[in-house]
Amino acid sequence: MRALRTLCLVSLVVAAMWMVSGCSGCEETLTPEQQQIVDALNQREPPAWFDEAKFGIFIHWGPFAVPAFAPTEGTVNDALVNHFDDWALHIPYSEWYWNALQYPESATYAYHVATYGAGYSYDNFGQTFRTEAESWDPDAWASRFAAAGAKYVVLVTKHHDGFLMWPSAHPNPNKSNWYSERDIVGELAAAVRGHGMRFGVYYSGGLDWAWNPRSARNIVEVGAATPVDEGYQAYVEAHYRELIDRYEPSVLWNDIGYPFSDGLWELQRDYVAAVPDGVVNDRFSVIGPLAESLQDPSIRAVFHLLLKFLMEATGDLSVLQDTPPPHYDFRTLEYQSIETILAEKTEVTRGMGLGFGYNQFEPEEAFMSEEELIHSFVDIVSKNGNLLLNVGPKANGDIPDIQATLLQQMGAWMSVNGAAIYGTSPWVRAEGETGAGDAVRFTQKPDTLFAIVLRDAAPGAVRLLDVQPESLSGVELLGYGPVTWRMDGGDLVVDLPADVNMRVAYALALHR
Repeated sequence: MRALRTLCLVSLVVAAMWMVSGCSGCEETLTPEQQQIVDALNQREPPAWFDEAKFGIFIHWGPFAVPAFAPTEGTVNDALVNHFDDWALHIPYSEWYWNALQYPESATYAYHVATYGAGYSYDNFGQTFRTEAESWDPDAWASRFAAAGAKYVVLVTKHHDGFLMWPSAHPNPNKSNWYSERDIVGELAAAVRGHGMRFGVYYSGGLDWAWNPRSARNIVEVGAATPVDEGYQAYVEAHYRELIDRYEPSVLWNDIGYPFSDGLWELQRDYVAAVPDGVVNDRFSVIGPLAESLQDPSIRAVFHLLLKFLMEATGDLSVLQDTPPPHYDFRTLEYQSIETILAEKTEVTRGMGLGFGYNQFEPEEAFMSEEELIHSFVDIVSKNGNLLLNVGPKANGDIPDIQATLLQQMGAWMSVNGAAIYGTSPWVRAEGETGAGDAVRFTQKPDTLFAIVLRDAAPGAVRLLDVQPESLSGVELLGYGPVTWRMDGGDLVVDLPADVNMRVAYALALHR
């Protein structure tokens, strides 16, 4: 049976590849001029600030914050495992509300009808959001994010619902008044920079339900819903150029893919010229040709079967990680952990709970604890990652209490232990252990190795197993000062003082 299953999987892969390779326009190659641009971008030294920053804030805010509903059955990966055929109806992402609303069998549809009535259009949420956002205070946000220890902020300027968070000179020609008259992008950029942080923009290049209202029940249908017409291509490029010219963002964070390669690399060349220390993520893969091929029902069916086989065989779809585009500055992981030190700079993004946009029905137990947040953050940093932690505000701009508390807790920890985080790089290994079995993570600077113990500090001796720095002149407990130490065989033993008071995790600086 296992051999038959493998044979079926291989057959599906071959069939899918054959069908796509034969479709018209499914393969795009760079022109010689574009290749020169890409080569120049790849030869550019990556801006140091992004690696040094370690911690950023993501913001999902828009009309979807008005209904503020999504299923809370489990994680996004749980939805893949348990509801593969209609995954998009079960994902815990409130920003996908409009899509799920198209399906009468969805929990979103039931909630919508019960709350607003069957004839109530999603369009109404746009006007409600504009009204609610009038009370928003961008400086209060920026102050809170800076206090949390964030070094950069990335705002969703257009999510899949197509609503623009700035008064663009290029409004959607198919949907009137589908934008914010208040310049949310510009006001937040100014506030963030005023508090010493960098500002970046997220833009959904691959999906726009206001341009192409085609709904999607599952992953393959998401691909088929990508707009592929020349008008959308021009629309996306015009927005990106406007965002660059007006706001000079330090990060271009694209999602789902980019319509076509025409103009893409010229856009990125011009971006670097305008913002020399700007960075781009790895979700600029050209999706247009694949989306065109998925218009064919037979190709869609084969791909869906292929992915379902992979899901059943592996438990997730990590084996299908997108092939990155020819140029990017960092890899992007969503709700994933890092297993080992990565050669490429990576950013892990996630919400504090199950999703990104505000969900008023998300239970408290679905959110990370202080310990889970800080431990996962330290783990990410030790393996060459940044954490882009999402905040999902209410429609009026208020940050829910549970999110505000986690930000405050992160800031308190970073105010003591930031030296072991900011500007560090991975050591020869990321993970270690104490003699008591507590997890340890390592980071380093040229003159210091940091051992971050993932537990509350307690008075007495701590044995760091198999920690033998090349040279060691002294040990410091961050937030306290020098402590006594000794080598015992291949282990480093550190004496924590009687009045130690470090919660969740504590950092030892081993000075070389």
